[in-house]
Amino acid sequence: MAEKKTTYRNAGVDVDAANRLVDRLKAVVKPTLRPEVMSDVGGFGAAVSLAEHPSENPVLVSATDGVGTKLKVAFAAGVHDTVGIDLVAMCANDVVVQGAEPLFFLDYFATGRLDVDTAEAVVRGIAEGCQRANCSLVGGETAELPGMYADDEYDLAGFCVGVVDRDRLLDGSDITMGDRIVGLGSSGLHANGFSLARKVLLDDGGRDLGHVFPELGRPLAEELLEPTRIYTRAALNLIRDFGVKGMAHITGGGLVENLPRVLPHGCQAVIRRRSWDEPAVFGLLRDLGGIPEDEMLRTFNCGVGFAVVVPEAQAEEVVERLAALGERAWVIGEIRERAADAPAVAFV
Repeated sequence: MAEKKTTYRNAGVDVDAANRLVDRLKAVVKPTLRPEVMSDVGGFGAAVSLAEHPSENPVLVSATDGVGTKLKVAFAAGVHDTVGIDLVAMCANDVVVQGAEPLFFLDYFATGRLDVDTAEAVVRGIAEGCQRANCSLVGGETAELPGMYADDEYDLAGFCVGVVDRDRLLDGSDITMGDRIVGLGSSGLHANGFSLARKVLLDDGGRDLGHVFPELGRPLAEELLEPTRIYTRAALNLIRDFGVKGMAHITGGGLVENLPRVLPHGCQAVIRRRSWDEPAVFGLLRDLGGIPEDEMLRTFNCGVGFAVVVPEAQAEEVVERLAALGERAWVIGEIRERAADAPAVAFV
């Protein structure tokens, strides 16, 4: 009787597939690399030199995030080349709100069974996101975890590090009464509120991803998988040329919970609810799901994916600059004195 041989592949882990993936990704990563990157793909760690960056007194700013249950839509649709853009956006947009220029990015991809084509599509999306954010994809981890995840599913996590000169670090402390809030348009749901959106549109609503609502004019899969907009280049342009006092990435929690993160004590953000164009998907969710307005505003971005606080005198010029940069933007509110029992964000 032949002796039974047990291998790592028998246990569900294909090391050869992982090596093939790394070989494929070397060409994908190369276009993202900035001058500060000193190492190549495949090492134990990535070396990045701050000596190549013009900051005189550099401060590193880091952020980490995932894509959440938007991945469930990607699995069902069989579309994997956009969620990587979401992954970069969720991290890079968080870094730039403090005035930091994103420098480098790392990803973590975990799956039950490694499908090289799927993983490559995901990382191609990550590389595309890095190019949009002008940061380097310096490495990552691919973990094949049989029994932890279903064979045809995966999870993602991202990690971004940026740099800013200490004197230009933004923390919102300079925000004062009368300053204006400029909102930058979102590309849709971004990567937040998908548990509620899937319940309303797919589970309770009974539609499939190929369904075309007249309001949307395209299949649900395309609408739901529209990537999160990356605002880093526009934000850095404003920081360079205007008196930006604070910025907020409008993610889970919406304007209600994200704007207060940059407001000094005693300040209230007063938002004019009808001052921006809301993408049709939000009205569809509101009407189809019977979602109350306060729930909409604390779950979704509702059309504003990023907010910038600037002096009143510069607000309209900031909007014009953003339009020239390809961003939809509006003056959506102002900063007022906050009464003791008042909310940090008020809608009028």
